[in-house]
Amino acid sequence: MEPSSSRTTSPSGSEESLVEQRKRKRMLSNRESARRSRMKKQKLLDDLTAQVNNLKEQNNEIVTSVSITTQHYLTVEAENSVLRAQLDELSHRLESLNDIIEFLDNTNGICPNPLTGPEPDDFLVNQMNMNMFSMNHQPLMASSDALLY
Repeated sequence: MEPSSSRTTSPSGSEESLVEQRKRKRMLSNRESARRSRMKKQKLLDDLTAQVNNLKEQNNEIVTSVSITTQHYLTVEAENSVLRAQLDELSHRLESLNDIIEFLDNTNGICPNPLTGPEPDDFLVNQMNMNMFSMNHQPLMASSDALLY
């Protein structure tokens, strides 16, 4: 018989109670550690969920802002197209009017070919000649309602 093996197999009551207490204490400590770990994990999950919701809200705001900005851009682009077309039309009108003024300046307001033109005593020709001389060859100015075209 070995004396050392008999001690380990049959410990005294106080030693057994001490071992049991240590086991219980370790088990409680492990449970508490596991509970803290679960709480920490839950807090992290809650924080991440809140962050996801916040980012979704920010994303929706950005998408709305981009949509509004795109609408403004399209509106301005359409207005620019209209204004460019008006500019082209008014430029052509101005060019034509300047050509007429140049023609009248070169002919002194008189029709250059009497065979192809109206009679000199024609009412419209006289009115046109009178209007041209009364303007004193000033440049034509566009009125405010001309831009509404």
